Amino acid sequence: MRLLRRSARRAWHVLCVVLVVPGSAALADIKAARYTKETTRYAHGVLGDAVEYGALEITLTNGKRRVLTLPQDRVFEDIAPRLVDVDGNGDVEVIVVESSQSGGARLAIYDETGLRAATPHIGQRNRWLAPVGAADLDGDGHMEIAYIDRPHLAKTLRVWRYKGGALTEVANKAGLTNHRIGEDFISGGVRDCDQTAGQGFEMITVNANWSQVMATSFDGKTLTSRAIGPFKGQASLRAALACKAN
Repeated sequence: MRLLRRSARRAWHVLCVVLVVPGSAALADIKAARYTKETTRYAHGVLGDAVEYGALEITLTNGKRRVLTLPQDRVFEDIAPRLVDVDGNGDVEVIVVESSQSGGARLAIYDETGLRAATPHIGQRNRWLAPVGAADLDGDGHMEIAYIDRPHLAKTLRVWRYKGGALTEVANKAGLTNHRIGEDFISGGVRDCDQTAGQGFEMITVNANWSQVMATSFDGKTLTSRAIGPFKGQASLRAALACKAN
């Protein structure tokens, strides 16, 4: 996942990030997604301002559009929707961050018909999560989706597996983060430098005090992290995602 940024004018919010999407599109597959209906009803401001979104607009490959509007007690508190084939059938779904007035953030998966699956809300207002990326991290044929739970407080990497129409947490590890309060972007992502050498997918974040760039792998049971160089700003993370020396 490349670094995403949210400008004050929101000119970029039509952007869709495509992550590890295999297969070809069906006739009415999702082609694009964007957040709409700006709102200030959830005044958290973790991404630098108090404006979030009340609806998700999905454009299909046949030209039709679907608008999925959240109830008044929820908003999309996010950078941009992410298009991912979470079930491996060749058709993409949309991964988002949505926040509740009472329960804080959760990660959710939508398709053109509505909500497909979601993690539990963190449990408290103004508690957020920052996605890292999505891939079949352990090679078992099922998609894993990773995020940092409360990147400013808990600083915990959580990995969820999508299987059988549901998300199940399969691993977590403290001491990692990918966002600082007020930044209009999320740092890091998922890389695959050399699967043929057995390295496979790695999640790129930083450590809790932002001194080291960290690469974390998942073998199906355990998360293993290693420092791959000092954090020297966003260039360090771009180099890591590009599989270049820091």
